[in-house]
Amino acid sequence: MTRRWRIGMGLGAALLAVAGLWAYQQQAGHDGGLPAGGPIELPSTQGDFSLAQLDDDQLAVVVFGYTWCPDVCPMSLAVVRQVRQGMPPEWRDRVVPLMISLDPERDTLARLEEYLAFFGEDFIGATGSQERLEEIAERYGVVWRKVETPESAMDYTIDHSASLYLVDRDGVIHRRVLHSPTPGPLEAALDAELGEG
Repeated sequence: MTRRWRIGMGLGAALLAVAGLWAYQQQAGHDGGLPAGGPIELPSTQGDFSLAQLDDDQLAVVVFGYTWCPDVCPMSLAVVRQVRQGMPPEWRDRVVPLMISLDPERDTLARLEEYLAFFGEDFIGATGSQERLEEIAERYGVVWRKVETPESAMDYTIDHSASLYLVDRDGVIHRRVLHSPTPGPLEAALDAELGEG
């Protein structure tokens, strides 16, 4: 009985953490409008990356996460891949997938390149110093923290919010898409941004 109670308490705590993160995302998405956004300039798997390199008609789909993420990050990246694959080629070229790693300690550019190859050769991975990442994350309304897990082989995980951001070359956030395991929300957001109106 004691063991079951402990397992139940652990599951309850995990569910509360997820619910809290979801509630934050809902509130941030509906009460305060969009975050400030702004420039993103970081070392990347394709050289020094800057949003300013985008063409006028392109949007970056920005995903904040890390390669050791067990579920949310690969799911988000798979959704981006699925949505891009379903687009006509002229639209696909206008959507630039960018993953910013919040785990600079483990996510080297080489690891990011290897990891993102599973999702597509067009996927760009970027990271930087802790200070630089904190500054960008704050402007984009990303909540994240390192959680020590001494009982795990990973040593630590990164708890982070999981929205996708549609951002132009000037760092203007056009839309924030809340995390979804299905492509519908991102598809609708990109249709609205890239369509003829």
